Amino acid sequence: MITQHRIRRRMATTTPILLALLLLAFVALTLALGDRAAARMASETLIRVTLVVGFWIFAGNSGVISFGHAAFACVGAYVSAWTTLNPAMKATLLPGLPPALAEAHWHVLPAALTAGLVAAALALVTGAAILRLSGIAASIATFAFLAMVNTIWANWTPVTGGTSSVVGLARYVTPWVALGWAIAAILAASLYAASASGLALRATREDEVAASASGIDQYRHRLLAYTLSAFFCGVGGALAGHFIGVINPDGFYLSLTFLMLAMLVVGGIGSLSGAVIGVLAVSLAVEALVRLEKGFTLGTATFALPPGSQEIIIAVAMILVLVFRPAGLMAGREIMLPARWVTGRGTSQN
Repeated sequence: MITQHRIRRRMATTTPILLALLLLAFVALTLALGDRAAARMASETLIRVTLVVGFWIFAGNSGVISFGHAAFACVGAYVSAWTTLNPAMKATLLPGLPPALAEAHWHVLPAALTAGLVAAALALVTGAAILRLSGIAASIATFAFLAMVNTIWANWTPVTGGTSSVVGLARYVTPWVALGWAIAAILAASLYAASASGLALRATREDEVAASASGIDQYRHRLLAYTLSAFFCGVGGALAGHFIGVINPDGFYLSLTFLMLAMLVVGGIGSLSGAVIGVLAVSLAVEALVRLEKGFTLGTATFALPPGSQEIIIAVAMILVLVFRPAGLMAGREIMLPARWVTGRGTSQN
């Protein structure tokens, strides 16, 4: 007889598949509309899925809210720019680059992977100190790390361009490219959540004292999750840079941090499905509000929201979710097939 535990494991394996199919349907629907603005929105949304799912790998499993993951996206974006930009352009925009980087002209795929690896290495080094803290102290430390990276990048002008934008990045990110990375992030997040480290980390999230008494090394599991999450945030930053074609340190600072947190809170930090649904819900709402800000005509009258309304409305929506549905839209539940669909046999009582 199949045990209840094994059935739940089988049900859990359907979650990344269903989420991938959901994103595939989302892309197919937006492309079927034949609207270039909708296609751009789809690409941007899927890049956010990569970022937020990467963020969830750490925050969702550990319960520690990090304000520093936008810094990993910033590092990833600039690493990709350093390795893919035309050397002649780098000589003009970034004259202080080391010779190896100044002459590099890589393909975008190894550049994206390198961006993720450099972000992960930075997370491993900084997390070794930050993750010895817990609770609000750890969250404040991650915010300090974000501010530090932003300050360095904004003032390291010969290497990063400072506050000036770095332009000329190859705009290769299509909805299908972004979909591939979003699915990769979902699969990695699902595999980690089901691993021994993921289970141990969630145990520390529920009760640190009991987990410590059971012999769980909270620091080691947090550091692993932090490093893995930084990898996908670094890749997400590289995708964002190559989607727009222009990068600037302020594009990976407070606005991105707030947006990632809003998406995770709205969807529900307690589940991978909540992270994905939160991105879709907030992205569609933002797109609708942007179009309303541009205005629409009804008969002879034209209506438009005041500029900046989208940030205010999203903030209000986040507050309402926290008040009326603190666990988010998914309330910690995963999207998965029911038990009767994954097995046709009976279950034991063990």
